[in-house]
Amino acid sequence: MYLARTLEKTIHKMSDFLPVLLVTGPRQAGKTTLLRTCGGAQRNYVSLDKLEMRSLAQNDPGLFLQRFKAPLLIDEVQYAPQLFPYIKAAVDQQKQAGQPRV
Repeated sequence: MYLARTLEKTIHKMSDFLPVLLVTGPRQAGKTTLLRTCGGAQRNYVSLDKLEMRSLAQNDPGLFLQRFKAPLLIDEVQYAPQLFPYIKAAVDQQKQAGQPRV
C-alpha cells in the first residue's frame, strides 16, 4: 500500500523548473517508490542494481544515455558517478528546464 507523501508536491513543482532532480536519503525510506509514483508511465526507469546496467553506465556512460532516453529515472545512480558529466552535458545541450513532469 502506497502512502502519499507531502514531498510529492515539491517534486512536481521542482520538475517544472529543473531538468534534473537528485533525491537522497536513507535506505528503504521509499525514494524509488515516491519517484516512480510521481513519474508514472511517462518516465523510463532503469536500476543500477542490475549489474549489466551498472557496467554499461560505468564503462560507456554515453551509450547508456543513448539507450535510456529522457525522461529517465536512474535508480542507484551513485554506483556510476561516471554518468554525471554526461547528464550535465545533455542538459547543457538541450537548455530546457524540466523534462516532462516527474
